[in-house]
Amino acid sequence: MISVFTNSWALLFGMMLLMVGNGLHGTLLGVRGEIEQFSTFQMSIVMSAYFVGFLGASRMAPEMIRRVGHVRVFAALASFISAVLVLFPLIANPWVWALGRVVIGFCFCGVYVTAESWLNNAATNENRGQSLSLYMIIQMLGLVVGQGLLMLADPGGFVLFIIISILVSLSFAPILLSITPTPAFETTNPMQLKQLVLTSPLGCVGMFLLGGVFSVQFGMASVFGAEISLSLAEISAFAAAFYIGAMLVQYPVGWMSDRMDRRQLIMGLSILGTAGALLAIMAGSNFSALLLSAFLIGGMSNPLYSLLIAHTNDYLDFDDMAAASGGLLFINGIGAISGPLIVGWVMQSFGPFGYFLIIALLMGTLAIYAAYRTTRRAAPSVEDANSYTPVLPTASPVALELAQEFAIETAQEDENIQNTD
Repeated sequence: MISVFTNSWALLFGMMLLMVGNGLHGTLLGVRGEIEQFSTFQMSIVMSAYFVGFLGASRMAPEMIRRVGHVRVFAALASFISAVLVLFPLIANPWVWALGRVVIGFCFCGVYVTAESWLNNAATNENRGQSLSLYMIIQMLGLVVGQGLLMLADPGGFVLFIIISILVSLSFAPILLSITPTPAFETTNPMQLKQLVLTSPLGCVGMFLLGGVFSVQFGMASVFGAEISLSLAEISAFAAAFYIGAMLVQYPVGWMSDRMDRRQLIMGLSILGTAGALLAIMAGSNFSALLLSAFLIGGMSNPLYSLLIAHTNDYLDFDDMAAASGGLLFINGIGAISGPLIVGWVMQSFGPFGYFLIIALLMGTLAIYAAYRTTRRAAPSVEDANSYTPVLPTASPVALELAQEFAIETAQEDENIQNTD
């Protein structure tokens, strides 16, 4: 892993700065929206808009890169991100913010696609898994650090928005100045959704439900914190707890995933995530309970993303695995757009703890459906199951295909070893 970092440090450092800026900007908007007295449902529209842009770019960015090249797309999207970030405090209007979030989501996805294609190009068959793991750790660290920066200045002013703009602008320098080759860019045509649903009903249903859970964590945590009058330090710690849980639990889940029926593990993680949400509802405003709840929800839901991909791969031929990633990403994106809207309406109608009620319902539904699917067909043997590859819900199509390539290579190596034996 040290050699991977040495060869790609500039790219990884730039991506960490991007994640710091993106993590801080989502939390900051939730706090600033409360200061501006936007309604909870208005803020849910603002937060949902990010995922509209992200999903749109996941389809459009690859074509943009093919037409004008990596560097031009990278630089253009960077300019838009910096401009929109400064625009937020200038025009305190929820509809302007929603439009800005669409642009921000589109641009961040496009930037991720560009940077991750460089990462893919730099990776070899021997270090692809290490590259993915290191990239995931960098992403998580960036999101956690971003929450800590919330306390650097008054969220009612301009300074935090300017800090984010500076971080995003600085992130491009090490990437563009140190990476000279621009890789050939190819993406796989996605599998038809009907075929994907028939192949892995649990994978598709799970990705939709999980999209809602993740977008609620990423977009509405600070809105919830502001609604129950948490301090800035408490909001920062609460939002960070989701990502700390995800970072610490990812690898133990991966270890278990390769040694048992994945449907049972999906069910177990979903039950624990549901319990975490119910704990917060029962404990009320007890801050220690809220932190534990956030840790449990983040620790269970984020690894589920990789687990559902691995489960889907168990029922696919090698040739179809890369194509399936596009369909899974689309399904997850639709769920991500829906999540904040539903939570915003419930929070406005029934109070702020509707935030955890929706998470409990989504995770509980996934647990019940996973239990049902265990009765419908036998699980693949542990020896025949494809390997678990860590990837985050923030992944672009390139990172997801990179993970799929690694899973295919690992499965083929295992198959060759078995044939040799």
